[in-house]
This record gives sequence, C-alpha cells and structure tokens, in this order.
Amino acid sequence: MKVLANDGISKAGENTLKEAGIEILDNRVAQDHVINFINDNNVDVLLVRSATKVRQDLIDACPGLKIIGRGGIGMDNIDVEYAKSKGIKVINTPTASSKSVAELVFGHFISLARFLHESNRLMPLEGETHFNAMKKSFSNAYELSGKTLGVIGFGSIGQEVIKIGIALGMKVTVLTRSPKTEVLTLNFFNGQSVNFEITSTNDTDAFLKDADFISINTPKTNEYIIDTPQFEKMKDGVYIVNTARGGVINEVTLIDFIESGKVAGAALDVFENEPNPELPLLMNPALSLSPHVGGSTVDAQEKIGIELAEQIIKLQKETIR
Repeated sequence: MKVLANDGISKAGENTLKEAGIEILDNRVAQDHVINFINDNNVDVLLVRSATKVRQDLIDACPGLKIIGRGGIGMDNIDVEYAKSKGIKVINTPTASSKSVAELVFGHFISLARFLHESNRLMPLEGETHFNAMKKSFSNAYELSGKTLGVIGFGSIGQEVIKIGIALGMKVTVLTRSPKTEVLTLNFFNGQSVNFEITSTNDTDAFLKDADFISINTPKTNEYIIDTPQFEKMKDGVYIVNTARGGVINEVTLIDFIESGKVAGAALDVFENEPNPELPLLMNPALSLSPHVGGSTVDAQEKIGIELAEQIIKLQKETIR
C-alpha cells in the first residue's frame, strides 16, 4: 500500500506506517498535479489537511484510490459523500487537535483582555518614548475569572474550551441547535479528576445577552452564525474568538461593531477570504490575529499522524481479510 501525505504527516505517524510495511510518500504536490502524481505512482491513500482539495474531478480521475484521510476535524475540502459512493473510505481525526485549538482560544482571550496583542505591536515602536502613556492605556484590562464564557458548539473542541474556562473559574454557557447534556471530566496532575455536567441551551437571545467572552467552535456553515442581529443582542464590551471556519462570522459587520464599542475586541484564526485576509482586518488594532494555526502544535500533529496511521493500518487489515 502506498500513502501520499500531500500536506505532510508527523514523524510519529510516518514511523507507525513504515513499521506496518506501508510505503509513505511525503512529496508536496501542487493541486494541479495531484491527479497525475497519484496515478503515476499508484497511490492507494491520499492524506491531506486543509491545503489540498479532494473534489469530484480528482476522485473520478483516480480510480486506484482506496482511502482519503483528513488530518483534522472539518472535511469541507473533501467531497466526502461522493468519495464514499465510489467505494473510497474517508477518515479524519476529530479529537486529535482539540486541546491545541482550545488553548489557542484562550491565548487570544487573554491577549485581548490584557491588550497583549496591541502592546506587542506598540512596545518596539513606542516603548521608549510613550511607556507611561501605554501603561495607563493598557491598565483598563479584565480578568477572565468570574466572567461568563459562551461557547457556540458542543463538539470535542467546544468541550475542551469549556474545560479550560471552568479551570479559570469562569461561568459557562453553551449554545447548540437543540439542548443536550454532556459530562466533562477535568483531570489534574496528581491523579484527581472532577466531573461537570453541562447542559446546552438553544435560547440564542439569552446566550448572547449573558456572555462576556464568546468562542465559536462549529463546523463550516452556509450562512453567518454571527451577524448584525446577533451582535445587537450581545452584552456591551464582549470579546469574541473564532477558531472554527471563515464565514461563520460576518467580518465586515464585526469591524462595525468593534468601532461602535459593542465589541471590545475579537480574535480570528480563520478568515472568509483565506489565505488572503482583508486588509481592514489585518490593520485593526482591536483584533488579535493568527494564520489558521489552531491545530498546528507539535503535540497535535503527532496525535493526528498516529491516529491516521492506525486507521489506515486497521483498514488495510480489514481489506486483507
């Protein structure tokens, strides 16, 4: 079996495949040449992240493909149902990067609440001449403890976000299409663990009215989850972080509500026009920005690689039987 990890795979994942006798090709093939490469090299398994698109044309043109794997949760860059209709197995790693994404959410929240994003930009330029002025300006900050964390989405990432919020002493509310209850376990360094039963709400108005900090952790949507009607119902001075997908929040409207003071600050790790974010977003001092790196940690990549490798090995064994 030959595997093309076109968007890369961790060394741990690569080694796991090799130990099972599976050949791994770590070439980086441009989108326009992927079809030819797969056919010329008799590739059985195509592994991607978000860069490579696996659409119907590629699936039709590569009849030898047996497995398509996505390193991560969302599979909007793969025509999943069409691939399955052609007898191709489609796999992903829905939980491997959840902790990394959740930690980035709070990296942004703390950066916003303490003006670190702005301070890091200004200190090299004005630290010597305007130190006291910046000290005064950035002292109007907030603790997260005791504030209300609103999480949109109750999947694996949303649950990890909630756990960190609880650990920081935040109150937690969760918004889903229909109410559901989950028991979340916080594990500590000394072996102790504590269970929390969390029930979500589908009352959008109450959710938006109560939340001081809002984290968006949903799959890709066909329409905005957060737009003018939602912004208008939020608490004044709210902070928002989107590590989900570009297009779940109206970025133009977000800027308007930042300028009006309704939104105190926001962070974006994903963008509507990715990988070319709009200039007004990049230049706005109230935004904390990162280039879609939610799951991009050494730890997450190792987990993703191993999980993909184990699924491929399992499918290979099932095929042999």
